[in-house]
Amino acid sequence: MSHPNEAALCYPMGERLPAPGEVVEVAPGVRWLRMGLPFALDHINLWLLRDRDEAGREGWAIVDCGIANDATRHAWEQVFDSALGGLPVLRVFVTHMHPDHIGLAHWLTDHWQCRAWISATDWNAARVASGLTAGFGGDSAARFFAEHGLTDPAALEQVRARRNYYASMVPDVPATYRRLMDGQVIRIGGRDWQAISGYGHAPEHIALHCPEAGVLISGDMVLPRISTNISVIDLEPEADPLPQYLASIARFNPLPAETLVLPSHGRPFTGLHERIRQLQAHHVDRLDDAWAACAERPQSAADLLPVLFKRALDLHQTTFAMGESLAHLHALQSQGRVRACPPGPDGVRRFEAVA
Repeated sequence: MSHPNEAALCYPMGERLPAPGEVVEVAPGVRWLRMGLPFALDHINLWLLRDRDEAGREGWAIVDCGIANDATRHAWEQVFDSALGGLPVLRVFVTHMHPDHIGLAHWLTDHWQCRAWISATDWNAARVASGLTAGFGGDSAARFFAEHGLTDPAALEQVRARRNYYASMVPDVPATYRRLMDGQVIRIGGRDWQAISGYGHAPEHIALHCPEAGVLISGDMVLPRISTNISVIDLEPEADPLPQYLASIARFNPLPAETLVLPSHGRPFTGLHERIRQLQAHHVDRLDDAWAACAERPQSAADLLPVLFKRALDLHQTTFAMGESLAHLHALQSQGRVRACPPGPDGVRRFEAVA
């Protein structure tokens, strides 16, 4: 049974999902494919756009890449053999630096001898992250989670052991790139696509909107079934990403109501304005829930996990949930609704409601 929020949206493709290595046309010159992910969120949507280069050569543009593993490479090779009509890939667009989006960008651009297009912020972040042991695992992340109340020794040891977590899925990043910036208009296959930057989920996420096709490639900024992860991580421990995210999705409201949204996870849908309203309401509710808990007694980010997440979480989900819990606490703090308490005798940071 679908969630009421999901039922308020329209899915023009119905239950249709591309099989591994298959592509499905969702609009003229726009094709949808899916690659597997080794997580509870088990897929990513990727896109092929008919393109031509400045010399008039016909081909394709890829939007997002999948993680770097043999299964994803094999799936791409199936696509190359069966879905490109003998035409080359001319460029690779990357919405942001998370592993499921940029993981195979180096391999794809090397294979096709073409350029990656990405925001400068996310290209630099990916270059740094692929060589770091912080931010997604390792000692620094374990200390950060412990400071915010995650005390289970087994969980902390697993976080500590994930020293090469990002690099395992993004072993390399294209050495050169073409910069995407907010408001930039890119000519793809004879049609104009506008870059729309977004914040809170990634350093500088780029969505792509084509007014002529009536299509928005929303990346991770607007998803139909789940809410986008908004996290504070150890690399930027005082970050306040939730207000940035909410301001970013509001920037999609001027787009036409009938826009076909192509998300990175879930099915293509229409109902963009309704989904933005749902996401805004969701975070208002979660902020109120977090504040109410802090009004009862001071709360750490770990204390809020059962308040904000009603389902059992595996370790991968727990690390994202910890970051999201802290993002809600920081948003409440910036609103003046909670304040940080001095660390307790246990060294844990907690927040209390402001009367």
